[in-house]
Amino acid sequence: MSYKHVYLNPQKEESLKRFHPWVFSGAIHHTDRPLEEGEIVEVYDSQNNFIAVGHCQIGSIAVRILTFHQEKIDYEFWKKRLETAYHLRRQLGLINNPNNTVYRLVHGEGDNMSGLIVDIYGNTAVMQAHSPGMHIARHELAAALKELPGNFIKNIYYKSEGTLPYKAELEPEDGYLYGGTDIPDFVLENGLKFRVDWVKGQKTGFFIDQRNNRDLLEKYAENRKVLNLFCYTGGFSAYAMRGKAERVHSVDSSSKAVDLTRINMDLNFPGDNRHQAFAEDAFLYLEKTDQPYDLIILDPPAFAKHRKVLRNALQGYKKLNALAFEKIQPQGIIFTFSCSQVVSKEEFRLAVFSAAAQSKRNVKILYQLTQQPDHPINIYHPEGEYIKGLVLSVE
Repeated sequence: MSYKHVYLNPQKEESLKRFHPWVFSGAIHHTDRPLEEGEIVEVYDSQNNFIAVGHCQIGSIAVRILTFHQEKIDYEFWKKRLETAYHLRRQLGLINNPNNTVYRLVHGEGDNMSGLIVDIYGNTAVMQAHSPGMHIARHELAAALKELPGNFIKNIYYKSEGTLPYKAELEPEDGYLYGGTDIPDFVLENGLKFRVDWVKGQKTGFFIDQRNNRDLLEKYAENRKVLNLFCYTGGFSAYAMRGKAERVHSVDSSSKAVDLTRINMDLNFPGDNRHQAFAEDAFLYLEKTDQPYDLIILDPPAFAKHRKVLRNALQGYKKLNALAFEKIQPQGIIFTFSCSQVVSKEEFRLAVFSAAAQSKRNVKILYQLTQQPDHPINIYHPEGEYIKGLVLSVE
């Protein structure tokens, strides 16, 4: 099969020679034929030298690179990529682990499948496309998923209505590509039970990327009064409860999230009155509460998805952390995070530093945190490091 050709402007191939997986629209000089949204193209430099193969799309990212070899993108290609991703998770101890049935199988550029996310919940794979090319390939991908070692995937749910670019006019529909009947009641993460709603929940239904960070929090929870802001499904709260916290308060503006948090608490700690959940705005809750807390978790949704709102986002992180510094008890611990890809580690730390200086508290950094290893970061794609976290000791 002959793919259409994309030719770059002079000197615009340098980032690709360093294996960066994106071609920006401004780098393209011309194409040999008109392109269709999401189709596979070959990328050439201005001297007609082959560079890579990828999916084209409308937008600032014009081509998402799939391979730097001149090869066919077909079922066998996807099968090999998925098997590579599977074997990495097996090396990480996440597959056939009786205490852990939830993990990320495919993390976009980190697994050399730009535009694709696949999360595993027991026997169910939730697939999310972030590019038109992955949407077009969804049925091939689903077929390859079913063939993974052990044939453990019994359901494949496609959830891309909210993640595909609207300009593509693809009109995707969420739903099962395979199975849909044998659904697990809950999943296990480090031995804790969680109900996951991949149909109506945020992202694919659960924030898998904080697994090890929640595990760390458990070690600090004993005898502490814990506040988990932006709790979503109560992940951090469950770990704090198991860590023998004195009490745990979970706060989220979404009443559905709070309901799911309560369900997850009942799954793990039935009848335990140490936990309470509140459907309130996190900022307002922090401003008005007079409850003493000595462990606070700040894990907000992305304040900035585009650089044009970066300044406002950094002000949001500063305000949120300043409130936490004001409320935290002496010798308290704060777990604070940013999941905004456009916010760098340095910018996030500066926002937290500014909040600390404003509080005039003595603050120490105990840990610097990032996403979990099943969310690998392609070393040639530093933008993939989207979670930035700090564990702070506040005197």
